[in-house]
Amino acid sequence: MKAMPLTILTGPVAPLGDTDRLSGIAKTPVTAPLWLGAEGFAGDAQADRRVHGGIEKAVHHYPFDHYADWRSDLGDPPILDHAGAFGENISTTGMTEENVAVGDVFQLGDALVQVSQGRQPCWKLNYRFGVNDMARRVQNTGRTGWYYRVLQPGMVRVGDDLLRIDRLAPDWTLRRLWHVMYVDRLNLDLLAEIAALDVLADGWRRYARRRLESGRVEDWRPRLEG
Repeated sequence: MKAMPLTILTGPVAPLGDTDRLSGIAKTPVTAPLWLGAEGFAGDAQADRRVHGGIEKAVHHYPFDHYADWRSDLGDPPILDHAGAFGENISTTGMTEENVAVGDVFQLGDALVQVSQGRQPCWKLNYRFGVNDMARRVQNTGRTGWYYRVLQPGMVRVGDDLLRIDRLAPDWTLRRLWHVMYVDRLNLDLLAEIAALDVLADGWRRYARRRLESGRVEDWRPRLEG
């Protein structure tokens, strides 16, 4: 698989909408070469490091392919006129949760990145879009995007190819992972596979282990509703 990044975006921490809450969700396109380090692009920031950023969420990729569906769902709001509505660092076409798998390794400029997990949307999307249940809509549709960990830091330039060079868990597309976590939620056999999936971020593997041990699904309301 080969895709050319449509846009590379970064952003500082700033007030979220018209609230006094801080967020790094507002990203804008860059044109100059950027250093991609272990915890993300130079100049990019996250407000709440407990749940955003870090090694397993160094880079957020959101498919521009989904924007047309969101326009249809939401009535074509202006925020969808350009990439960056979902706080993504990379926006491409031709790559979605259907054809990208956990553990996929990509060359991005001089860097190497690996798909680490899907995105678990949070309540900040509700404020970003002015839609009370936007985070839940993102989760329910599976149009979540995903994160990369950085295997090899390096310079990235607008126009660099995003080239898949390895597949370590081809059976575990992000769509399949989403289906188990949010639809077929107590499929014990598949949860056991997820718990043992070593290329998946440990946070997601812990969710699977807890469900196996408790027989219950975690409460999503604090994350989705704030």
